[in-house]
Amino acid sequence: MLENLKAIANGIAKQFGSNCEVAIHDLSGDLENSIVYIVNGQVTGRTAGSGTSKVVLETMHRESSDIKDHLCYLTQTPDGRTLKSSTLFIRDDEGKIRYILSINYDITDLMSVGLALKNWITVEPDQGEIRPEPIVSNVNDLLESLIRQSVELVGKPVARMTKEDKIKAIQFLNDAGAFLVTKSGDKVSEYFGISKFTLYNYMNEVKDDNL
Repeated sequence: MLENLKAIANGIAKQFGSNCEVAIHDLSGDLENSIVYIVNGQVTGRTAGSGTSKVVLETMHRESSDIKDHLCYLTQTPDGRTLKSSTLFIRDDEGKIRYILSINYDITDLMSVGLALKNWITVEPDQGEIRPEPIVSNVNDLLESLIRQSVELVGKPVARMTKEDKIKAIQFLNDAGAFLVTKSGDKVSEYFGISKFTLYNYMNEVKDDNL
Protein backbone atom coordinates (compact mmCIF):
# COMPACT_ATOMS: atom_id res chain seq x y z
CA MET A 1 0.00 0.00 0.00
CA LEU A 2 2.76 2.45 0.91
CA GLU A 3 4.59 1.91 -2.37
CA ASN A 4 1.37 2.56 -4.28
CA LEU A 5 0.82 5.77 -2.32
CA LYS A 6 4.37 6.89 -3.09
CA ALA A 7 3.70 6.42 -6.81
CA ILE A 8 0.48 8.44 -6.51
CA ALA A 9 2.30 11.18 -4.57
CA ASN A 10 4.99 11.40 -7.22
CA GLY A 11 2.38 11.59 -9.96
CA ILE A 12 0.40 14.38 -8.30
CA ALA A 13 3.54 16.40 -7.59
CA LYS A 14 4.78 15.94 -11.16
CA GLN A 15 1.41 17.01 -12.57
CA PHE A 16 1.17 20.24 -10.57
CA GLY A 17 4.83 21.19 -10.20
CA SER A 18 7.11 22.43 -7.45
CA ASN A 19 4.36 24.43 -5.69
CA CYS A 20 2.51 21.19 -4.89
CA GLU A 21 3.64 19.29 -1.81
CA VAL A 22 2.37 15.75 -1.28
CA ALA A 23 3.02 14.03 2.05
CA ILE A 24 2.21 10.58 3.38
CA HIS A 25 1.59 10.11 7.13
CA ASP A 26 1.90 6.62 8.60
CA LEU A 27 -0.50 6.25 11.54
CA SER A 28 0.99 2.97 12.75
CA GLY A 29 4.30 4.40 13.92
CA ASP A 30 5.64 7.22 16.08
CA LEU A 31 3.35 10.25 15.92
CA GLU A 32 6.34 12.53 16.43
CA ASN A 33 7.73 11.33 13.08
CA SER A 34 4.55 10.48 11.18
CA ILE A 35 5.65 11.71 7.74
CA VAL A 36 7.22 8.74 5.97
CA TYR A 37 7.34 10.21 2.46
CA ILE A 38 7.13 13.72 1.07
CA VAL A 39 7.55 15.35 -2.35
CA ASN A 40 8.29 19.10 -2.70
CA GLY A 41 8.73 19.49 1.03
CA GLN A 42 10.11 22.97 0.47
CA VAL A 43 6.50 24.18 0.30
CA THR A 44 6.07 23.77 4.07
CA GLY A 45 9.69 23.17 5.09
CA ARG A 46 8.96 19.60 6.22
CA THR A 47 10.88 16.41 5.44
CA ALA A 48 10.39 12.69 5.86
CA GLY A 49 10.52 12.11 9.62
CA SER A 50 8.87 15.44 10.45
CA GLY A 51 6.25 15.50 13.16
CA THR A 52 2.56 14.98 13.09
CA SER A 53 -0.13 17.46 12.09
CA LYS A 54 -3.38 18.55 13.69
CA VAL A 55 -5.41 16.40 11.33
CA VAL A 56 -3.37 13.32 12.30
CA LEU A 57 -4.06 13.87 16.00
CA GLU A 58 -7.76 14.38 15.32
CA THR A 59 -7.79 11.19 13.26
CA MET A 60 -6.14 9.12 15.98
CA HIS A 61 -8.64 10.48 18.49
CA ARG A 62 -11.80 9.56 16.56
CA GLU A 63 -13.50 6.44 15.25
CA SER A 64 -12.48 5.55 11.69
CA SER A 65 -16.10 5.27 10.59
CA ASP A 66 -16.72 8.92 11.54
CA ILE A 67 -13.85 10.31 9.46
CA LYS A 68 -14.30 11.60 5.92
CA ASP A 69 -11.83 13.10 3.45
CA HIS A 70 -11.30 16.83 3.99
CA LEU A 71 -10.99 18.55 0.61
CA CYS A 72 -10.11 22.05 -0.60
CA TYR A 73 -9.48 23.96 2.62
CA LEU A 74 -6.94 26.65 3.43
CA THR A 75 -3.77 26.23 5.48
CA GLN A 76 -0.90 28.57 6.22
CA THR A 77 2.85 28.07 6.49
CA PRO A 78 4.91 29.58 9.34
CA ASP A 79 6.17 32.30 6.97
CA GLY A 80 2.62 33.32 6.03
CA ARG A 81 2.10 31.68 2.63
CA THR A 82 -1.40 30.41 1.88
CA LEU A 83 -1.96 26.83 0.74
CA LYS A 84 -4.96 25.06 -0.72
CA SER A 85 -5.00 21.68 0.99
CA SER A 86 -6.75 18.33 0.80
CA THR A 87 -6.49 15.38 3.20
CA LEU A 88 -7.37 11.86 2.11
CA PHE A 89 -7.68 9.00 4.58
CA ILE A 90 -6.38 5.66 3.27
CA ARG A 91 -7.97 2.58 4.85
CA ASP A 92 -6.93 -1.07 4.89
CA ASP A 93 -9.20 -4.00 4.01
CA GLU A 94 -10.72 -3.89 7.50
CA GLY A 95 -11.68 -0.24 7.22
CA LYS A 96 -9.00 1.04 9.61
CA ILE A 97 -7.18 4.22 8.59
CA ARG A 98 -3.52 3.36 8.03
CA TYR A 99 -2.20 6.33 6.06
CA ILE A 100 -3.05 9.95 5.35
CA LEU A 101 -2.30 11.46 1.93
CA SER A 102 -1.90 15.22 2.30
CA ILE A 103 -1.81 17.62 -0.66
CA ASN A 104 -0.74 21.23 -0.14
CA TYR A 105 -0.64 23.61 -3.10
CA ASP A 106 0.93 27.04 -2.61
CA ILE A 107 -1.62 29.53 -3.98
CA THR A 108 -0.04 32.69 -2.55
CA ASP A 109 0.92 34.06 -5.97
CA LEU A 110 -2.26 32.84 -7.61
CA MET A 111 -4.39 34.72 -5.09
CA SER A 112 -2.87 37.99 -6.23
CA VAL A 113 -3.93 37.34 -9.82
CA GLY A 114 -7.58 37.75 -8.84
CA LEU A 115 -10.80 36.71 -10.48
CA ALA A 116 -9.21 35.16 -13.56
CA LEU A 117 -8.01 32.25 -11.42
CA LYS A 118 -10.93 32.16 -8.99
CA ASN A 119 -11.72 28.50 -9.66
CA TRP A 120 -8.24 27.49 -8.61
CA ILE A 121 -8.55 28.98 -5.15
CA THR A 122 -12.22 28.34 -4.40
CA VAL A 123 -12.82 26.41 -1.14
CA GLU A 124 -15.91 24.63 0.07
CA PRO A 125 -18.73 27.17 0.70
CA ASP A 126 -19.90 25.59 3.97
CA GLN A 127 -16.80 26.37 6.00
CA GLY A 128 -18.14 29.60 7.45
CA GLU A 129 -15.34 31.99 8.34
CA ILE A 130 -12.27 30.97 6.34
CA ARG A 131 -9.25 30.82 8.62
CA PRO A 132 -6.21 28.91 7.39
CA GLU A 133 -4.95 26.12 9.61
CA PRO A 134 -1.28 26.59 10.58
CA ILE A 135 1.17 24.00 9.32
CA VAL A 136 3.95 23.03 11.72
CA SER A 137 6.90 20.67 11.42
CA ASN A 138 7.10 19.19 14.94
CA VAL A 139 4.75 18.16 17.74
CA ASN A 140 5.89 20.85 20.18
CA ASP A 141 4.93 23.62 17.76
CA LEU A 142 1.67 21.80 17.06
CA LEU A 143 0.82 21.58 20.75
CA GLU A 144 1.58 25.28 21.23
CA SER A 145 -0.65 26.10 18.27
CA LEU A 146 -3.51 24.04 19.70
CA ILE A 147 -3.14 25.71 23.09
CA ARG A 148 -3.31 29.15 21.44
CA GLN A 149 -6.44 28.08 19.57
CA SER A 150 -8.04 26.88 22.81
CA VAL A 151 -7.42 30.28 24.40
CA GLU A 152 -8.85 32.05 21.35
CA LEU A 153 -11.92 29.81 21.60
CA VAL A 154 -12.53 30.90 25.19
CA GLY A 155 -11.90 34.53 24.27
CA LYS A 156 -10.00 35.68 27.35
CA PRO A 157 -6.47 35.35 28.75
CA VAL A 158 -5.69 32.49 31.13
CA ALA A 159 -5.40 34.86 34.09
CA ARG A 160 -9.10 35.77 33.71
CA MET A 161 -10.40 32.28 32.99
CA THR A 162 -12.88 30.62 35.32
CA LYS A 163 -12.95 26.89 35.98
CA GLU A 164 -15.63 26.53 33.29
CA ASP A 165 -13.46 28.47 30.82
CA LYS A 166 -10.51 26.18 31.45
CA ILE A 167 -12.70 23.09 31.07
CA LYS A 168 -13.90 24.47 27.72
CA ALA A 169 -10.31 25.00 26.58
CA ILE A 170 -9.28 21.54 27.73
CA GLN A 171 -12.28 20.01 25.95
CA PHE A 172 -11.06 21.61 22.73
CA LEU A 173 -7.57 20.22 23.29
CA ASN A 174 -8.95 16.79 24.07
CA ASP A 175 -11.15 16.77 20.96
CA ALA A 176 -8.15 17.87 18.87
CA GLY A 177 -6.12 14.92 20.16
CA ALA A 178 -3.58 17.14 21.91
CA PHE A 179 -3.15 14.71 24.80
CA LEU A 180 -1.81 12.07 22.41
CA VAL A 181 1.40 14.13 22.32
CA THR A 182 4.05 12.91 24.76
CA LYS A 183 4.18 14.97 28.00
CA SER A 184 1.40 17.26 26.76
CA GLY A 185 -0.28 17.03 30.17
CA ASP A 186 2.71 18.71 31.81
CA LYS A 187 2.72 21.58 29.32
CA VAL A 188 -1.05 22.14 29.41
CA SER A 189 -1.11 22.05 33.23
CA GLU A 190 1.68 24.59 33.44
CA TYR A 191 0.10 26.87 30.82
CA PHE A 192 -3.30 26.99 32.54
CA GLY A 193 -1.80 27.22 36.04
CA ILE A 194 -3.34 23.99 37.34
CA SER A 195 -1.96 20.75 38.69
CA LYS A 196 -1.94 17.56 36.64
CA PHE A 197 -4.43 16.14 39.15
CA THR A 198 -6.79 19.04 38.39
CA LEU A 199 -6.19 18.61 34.65
CA TYR A 200 -7.23 14.95 34.83
CA ASN A 201 -10.32 15.91 36.84
CA TYR A 202 -11.26 18.48 34.18
CA MET A 203 -10.76 15.85 31.47
CA ASN A 204 -13.01 13.46 33.36
CA GLU A 205 -15.67 16.17 33.58
CA VAL A 206 -15.43 16.61 29.82
CA LYS A 207 -15.90 12.86 29.33
CA ASP A 208 -18.88 12.77 31.71
CA ASP A 209 -20.54 15.66 29.87
CA ASN A 210 -20.15 13.78 26.58
CA LEU A 211 -21.83 10.61 27.84
